[in-house]
Amino acid sequence: MKKSGDDLNKSKIQGIPVTILTGFLGAGKTTVLNHILTKQKGLKTAVLVNEFGEIGIDNDLIVKTHEDIIELANGCICCTINGELLNAINRVLANNEIEYLIIETTGLADPLPVAMTVNSSRDQLRLDSIITLIDAENFDSDILSSQIARSQIIYGDILLINKCDLVNEEKISYINSKVSEIKNDPRILKCIKGDVPLGLLLSVGLFESDLIAKNDHDHDHDHDHDHDHDHGHKLKIEGFTSFSFQCNQPFSLRKFQYFLDNQLPSSVYRAKGILCFEESEITHVFHLSGKRFTLEDSDRNRERKNKVVLIGKDIDHGTLEKQIEACISSNI
Repeated sequence: MKKSGDDLNKSKIQGIPVTILTGFLGAGKTTVLNHILTKQKGLKTAVLVNEFGEIGIDNDLIVKTHEDIIELANGCICCTINGELLNAINRVLANNEIEYLIIETTGLADPLPVAMTVNSSRDQLRLDSIITLIDAENFDSDILSSQIARSQIIYGDILLINKCDLVNEEKISYINSKVSEIKNDPRILKCIKGDVPLGLLLSVGLFESDLIAKNDHDHDHDHDHDHDHDHGHKLKIEGFTSFSFQCNQPFSLRKFQYFLDNQLPSSVYRAKGILCFEESEITHVFHLSGKRFTLEDSDRNRERKNKVVLIGKDIDHGTLEKQIEACISSNI
């Protein structure tokens, strides 16, 4: 995806292209982001990552290339054209070598205000497309009762149905029909582990700016959105809250397995973390989405400490803290 000098000059005139990656909790946004960063060559890309939690995990999960990665840990970019997102964009624009910008939103973000923020810098930026990931395995009609999930689908220029290897064709047909009920002529791509040819994702020029103009004034923020400062900076959106935990001691693998199998509330919808165990010399990347979890070896040298974020509805933060603290190895 090399650009000629003429192409670069043209893109500078039109503004740096921007792709917004959105999608509900656990759909695979960071996986797609890593796919893009690994496969694209010769395109200097900056990444903005927005997280829903007191500690940043995604920055640890993004492949390290030569690109700039700016983390908006706990930055709430889901509701307003806010200063933090604009400041981060301005930091990107200060680097004259950047040719492409990717913004990965939290799974609880409405993409429209993010698009409006990008559009407000249209002399320097050009919104290329909003890519919405859909988790094929965990998709059900309950998800569409969420105003945020509906917005992510409605404003998505490209809908990526991910994890297609985990479901049958009937489930994919069901997703297609449900999506078509709320979006006219959706542009749908199917994928496994976020693997899509880059030509279908980047520099596609699909975003329609008139959509912003139409929704700028009547965009309804009816989702519950509290900022509770009693325990750090705890966000609550549509009943979802995030619980963050970190410690410098390793976990006992047996105790952590017991926690997952017997104590983890079913209302925890998403979890991710960087974990280390007394039984292992290396660190591990932990993901939970719906009822499925993975614990994979990390190929990166990291300091041995535990960081985990859990997101769910009606979760008891005090009980969770005690249960996770009980996973800390006693052999230290």
